[in-house]
Amino acid sequence: MTTGFTQEQLGWKPWLPPLAPEELTEAHYEALVDRARASSPYFLLLARDPEILHARTKTDNDIFYNADGGLPRAERELAATATSRRNGCVFCASVHARFAAHHSKRHEDVQRLLDDGVDAPQEGRWRAVIDASVALAATPVEFGPEHIAALRAAGLDDLAISDTIHAAAFFNWANRLMLSLGEPEDHR
Repeated sequence: MTTGFTQEQLGWKPWLPPLAPEELTEAHYEALVDRARASSPYFLLLARDPEILHARTKTDNDIFYNADGGLPRAERELAATATSRRNGCVFCASVHARFAAHHSKRHEDVQRLLDDGVDAPQEGRWRAVIDASVALAATPVEFGPEHIAALRAAGLDDLAISDTIHAAAFFNWANRLMLSLGEPEDHR
């Protein structure tokens, strides 16, 4: 197990037995959406319920990869990173921190979020995305009109605000699922 937040690639160890790759059927591969996910213990565990996995993966892909309009990919990844940092999901934070740093070219800002937490200094637009994401992760009633106003003041339009909410809400759920099924492994 690892407890430190990092942008390095981590492994993940399930507490329940995942399917073995040789047990996968075409229905499982369809549920995985991307066959490469068959190498992930997390996705092999979720493959025990292919219908739910398929819906989960399609939702995830739509939120993070359908970035033709609205919030840029880097800031969608920032929302997932901030949510994961707040929730203590070291594995998800590492994955989305790498994507946020890659797409934004702001490695130091992402690392500061990981090292110093969700209250670490950040510039205006990133501060607004982080604050809104963390409020949604804490409890939906902590998210309010002041977060919408801050996002709008930071230059986000309605679609970008919606994307921020979707990325944070999805990862609030995903963190809780991952945290209840296993733990990160440090392979560094």
